[in-house]
Amino acid sequence: MALYAISDLHLASTGNKPMDVFGDKWYKHHERIQENWNNIVKEEDTILVAGDISWSMRMEDGREDLNFIHQLPGRKIFVKGNHDYWWTSITKLNSMYEDMNFIQNNFFAYENYAICGTRGWITPSASKFTSHDKKVYDRELIRLSLSLNMAKKAGYSKFIVMIHYPPTNESFQDTGFIDIFKTYGVEKVIYGHLHGYGLNNVFEGIKDGVEYILTSCDYIDFSPKKIMD
Repeated sequence: MALYAISDLHLASTGNKPMDVFGDKWYKHHERIQENWNNIVKEEDTILVAGDISWSMRMEDGREDLNFIHQLPGRKIFVKGNHDYWWTSITKLNSMYEDMNFIQNNFFAYENYAICGTRGWITPSASKFTSHDKKVYDRELIRLSLSLNMAKKAGYSKFIVMIHYPPTNESFQDTGFIDIFKTYGVEKVIYGHLHGYGLNNVFEGIKDGVEYILTSCDYIDFSPKKIMD
């Protein structure tokens, strides 16, 4: 029962957003994801998907991309990405598939770990951080705290967090997200969102007892990354 992670699938079953406009490595990337996933992940495994699942704007279209993931092996746990406009009510999402769980102010268990998370947002350290960004950032801090607090009240003391946006900047300055990780003793943080030149400023590794792992598809060669056995 291994735990894997991947993010930024950027699926487009409707065909209206070919990803190879972002470089040759994205050509038919969904086929590479499918092949690698099938070769690595077993039915008894769990895979964390840290956002940007589908380009679809409506659930009617997004359902096709969710069905594509549903047909892949393993249990899947998701958080929302900044492009997941199809994402509807959390109650509806969690009623759709037995093997797919969606996090928003809630959590799911993997063995003795609570899998928590939220979408995240750009942090106050960003150069163009606006008053609107501040409102979204504060809301995402609340959602992360709600997710972790619910797990803690349920008796969990070991936490893994998924957050779509990087929880800080390239200088790894402290943010509200990092403060929350420390407060709850989060062991691992899975994040995505970074592509292209952004991959030149990746932080991975352990800082203040928290391990940070980037799982953007193009960073991990479109292959699920093992987090633990």
